[in-house]
Amino acid sequence: MASRVSGMRVHLDTEKCQGHNRCYALAPELFDVDDYGQAVLLGDGDVPADLEDKARLAASNCPEYAITISD
Repeated sequence: MASRVSGMRVHLDTEKCQGHNRCYALAPELFDVDDYGQAVLLGDGDVPADLEDKARLAASNCPEYAITISD
């Protein structure tokens, strides 16, 4: 059974990303890393309800403020 989508969206500014990969370490269900070590968003940015806390954690731990959340 698929997770219910919460209405929360996560956004990644690839121009700001410096490849620290904290987002991937904290929320691998939402982020991946490309061949150059830069973060990439998995999916279209919709955050399942059960991953809201991980999305917020990833955003708050990004040293470049490359991740934003919208509700």
